[in-house]
Amino acid sequence: MAGFVQEHTVVRRASAVPEIVLHQADDAIGLWERTERAHGGHLPPPFWAFAWAGGQAVARYLLDHPEVVRNRRVLDVAAGGGVVAIAAALAGAAEVTATEIDPRALDALRLNAEANGVTVTARLGDVLTDDEPVTADVVTAGDVFYSRDLSTRMMAFLQRAADRGATVLAGDPGRAYAPQGQRAVARYDIPTTHDLESTDSKLSTVWQLRRQDRAKPAGTGE
Repeated sequence: MAGFVQEHTVVRRASAVPEIVLHQADDAIGLWERTERAHGGHLPPPFWAFAWAGGQAVARYLLDHPEVVRNRRVLDVAAGGGVVAIAAALAGAAEVTATEIDPRALDALRLNAEANGVTVTARLGDVLTDDEPVTADVVTAGDVFYSRDLSTRMMAFLQRAADRGATVLAGDPGRAYAPQGQRAVARYDIPTTHDLESTDSKLSTVWQLRRQDRAKPAGTGE
């Protein structure tokens, strides 16, 4: 399936993270239709083919603050094309694992990692359902709060990781179900396209999840 990714994308730099090149598509709906025709059945949208604003925000933060991941184990959840995972590897992470439920995303991720000269372990599966404790030192997620169900499951997983002591970073461009009451460590104006967001840029926040036993009461600010 890597051939499908290569056939329907072009390699270009991420808009807010020009240090990283990615296989990207120009037409979201057209690519979705071609994906379903090629592989049959109802398939998830090709999130892997675009550098989403929330993911780029986390990637930008990691490259600007490499000490967050340097010599640490990183787990990137719902990695898409891998912009965050690649940024973690470029910033000096000891090892990077990226998870996805879409096998086409893993094809894109592997191609993108190779294009950037980094090593990322691609893992297929829904880690949000795992009962095993998260053992990574840093857990990241970009642009994952666009539906109530996914946001609820994602926040439960990320909170477990934070409570265990991991550094947990989530990037979000103001989606409806973005986390509340967390610490904003950075904000970036991410260039995007009308095809994806109906605007030329999205102000995106990198949130760091608080450990619940250390969280401040609501209304006390960041």
